[in-house]
Amino acid sequence: MLTVGELLIDMISSEYDDKHEGNTYHKHFGGSPSNIAINTTRLGLRSLVSAAVGQDAFGDFLINQLRCAGMDTQGIQRVDGSTSMVVVNKSRSTPTPIFYRDADYQLSYTLLLQELVTQSKIVHFSCWPISREPARQTMEQVLKIAKQHDVLIGFDPNYHPMIWPKDEAGVSYIESVISKVDIVKPSADDADRLFGRDTPENHVRRFVDLGAKLVVMTLGQDGAIVTNGSDMLRFGTMAKEVVDTTGAGDAFWSGFYAGLVRGHSVRKSLTLGFAASAYQLQYTGAIVDLPRLEYFEEMNGGE
Repeated sequence: MLTVGELLIDMISSEYDDKHEGNTYHKHFGGSPSNIAINTTRLGLRSLVSAAVGQDAFGDFLINQLRCAGMDTQGIQRVDGSTSMVVVNKSRSTPTPIFYRDADYQLSYTLLLQELVTQSKIVHFSCWPISREPARQTMEQVLKIAKQHDVLIGFDPNYHPMIWPKDEAGVSYIESVISKVDIVKPSADDADRLFGRDTPENHVRRFVDLGAKLVVMTLGQDGAIVTNGSDMLRFGTMAKEVVDTTGAGDAFWSGFYAGLVRGHSVRKSLTLGFAASAYQLQYTGAIVDLPRLEYFEEMNGGE
């Protein structure tokens, strides 16, 4: 599978700190799609990242982390500008991020990126590459090529107004993207930021009305709601211990995608996603050493 955009540094506070009043932060590999690529590699898939980082020490760190995970880094572009960074407070609920962006939105569309798309079974992206030019044009081309080659497209609508230009709210553009993808996984917070406060059921119906084919809305400790437009299912959380919520959504995506690639049904793949997320929640940071997918398959009844 291929993830596109949002390869970042996460600076996470060493203590639980809702207002960023602490003095100590630690550097972590970050960027939701890139986290998913590493996770799915550890689960047993062949995954690649296409993203842009600066020609600086943070860019070196991120590329080395990918290599240490056994991944091919040919899709990483080095650009002028600083590697993008998010400062995150360690949290048992929803972290409050502070964004510093430069290199990530300079991702270019190249023949190599086109080749990586056509060779993939799944392409995954988030709001980051569509929030600014030139990465937005790059992502539009990726979606076009993926659709032409019947590549499954997953979209994380992790909307936050602070990552968009001040003269563009971004909501209408995101709404236009929904019908172009196969799977969309908003969190309840994402949906509230996009559409205003409402019930989870109304939120998922809004995504369906916009053309979503499969909607998975995660609800934190309340599990998730899943709909394909006709049936609506509820899943309970599998988490027994919550140390840090950073990366829990990425772990879900990873288990879910791995299940689909391995040929499991959508429902079984969802279960594998929730199992991977519960495992992630026991640790700090966006990346943990996930076991192979077989571990979660056996935990949840094998085939």
